Amino acid sequence: MTDQPDLRASDADRDRVAAVLGEALATGRLTSVEHADRLDVAYTAKTVGELVPLTRDLPEVSASNVPATIERQIIDSKFSKIVRKGRWVASRNVRLSARFGALIVDLSDAVLPGREITLETDAWFSKMIVRVPENAHVIDEGGSVFGKRNVTGGSGADGPLIRVRGQSKFSKVIVSRGVSDWNLH
Repeated sequence: MTDQPDLRASDADRDRVAAVLGEALATGRLTSVEHADRLDVAYTAKTVGELVPLTRDLPEVSASNVPATIERQIIDSKFSKIVRKGRWVASRNVRLSARFGALIVDLSDAVLPGREITLETDAWFSKMIVRVPENAHVIDEGGSVFGKRNVTGGSGADGPLIRVRGQSKFSKVIVSRGVSDWNLH
């Protein structure tokens, strides 16, 4: 990787660095805060040279020891209110499910693994609120029956692409950049 530091980094390059960082977290070489900070830099790196310092002080991980990246997460609320905010590591595909409750997910400070994230929304008799980063481009590919669905996000030029899919029934689903219309507490 260090032979051509100005070479554009690929998603595979970023994923290899993420695997080394994940192994370092699992073995206690990095704290969760260090892991999240380095992972954030890895997934926003444009060149190979930006990736090199992230693993310079960590041992190499062989291909057979590389942990699989979490491709899918499930955040589920049943008869409850769940809030996920602050610094956390999201996956490329996040399933948001709410049944007779409330689910509030704030992605503005989350580490997003890659340039495209898919949110699978599934809400029944619930309220689901998602805050996206300021520079995100949001595409709504979902629907609603007897409910309200308000997905805003415009077209962020340099931010991640966030696809919002899924259905809601008798529910309210709001995806936005601002916090003025909802409360994270």
